[in-house]
Amino acid sequence: MNKNRILVVDDEINVCKSIRQSILREDCEVDMALSGEEALKKDDQKAYDLVITDLMMPGISGLDLLRELKARRPEVNIIMVTGYPTIRTAVESIKLGAFDYLPKPFTPAQLRNLVHRALKKKQQEQEQPLRRKPREIPPGLFYMIGHTWLKVESETKGRVGIMADFFQSIGRPVGLDLPEVGQVINQGEPCATLVDDLNFSYRIWSPASGRVIGVNMSLKENLDVLFEDPYEAGWLFTLELSSLEEDIEGLVRSK
Repeated sequence: MNKNRILVVDDEINVCKSIRQSILREDCEVDMALSGEEALKKDDQKAYDLVITDLMMPGISGLDLLRELKARRPEVNIIMVTGYPTIRTAVESIKLGAFDYLPKPFTPAQLRNLVHRALKKKQQEQEQPLRRKPREIPPGLFYMIGHTWLKVESETKGRVGIMADFFQSIGRPVGLDLPEVGQVINQGEPCATLVDDLNFSYRIWSPASGRVIGVNMSLKENLDVLFEDPYEAGWLFTLELSSLEEDIEGLVRSK
């Protein structure tokens, strides 16, 4: 059996050990590096399938490591571990090609869920290299690659949903927790929680900041709409936008 090769990068050895222990399983080989420089040397030797790196490190930062690894091997999946003060930088990392990010503090289960999704994406790409292309993104949407989209309906109002390709790396959705009307959400923070039929739970990141002014309650009756019509009937909620100009700097715009 070919094992998945994972590298954990953090300048604190105890953090590396804790993450390694949380994700170690029979089909995974998990190594550690205590700096971005060491990570690049080890990746030269082993070409890891998944790299889990702290965002803030002395020397080569997590963001620098992301850029270098993606330049070398665009197919590598990278998870950024970040503190909430650097959430906007984490959102930027998605734009630069990170698979996802994990805000501190996090639970071992949240980490394992994310690793599962990253490895499932890798497996699908290997087994179905010629699979049909993801659903075309409608023009004019702002989005976090592989995560969520924002449709700006006016200067102060936007609609939020989940990107179609997000559903390629999870099972069939069977549960969804949505925010409440009046709740204030910041860009890059959790705005919903999705559970699939394999009992994995995924936090959904908001692409924008603002106050929730409407929720798509019809999803409770038919979750299949999420992936069958992700850019129309499968929308999640609407926001009264609070910092649109700043938010879209970290997003990609569809053409």
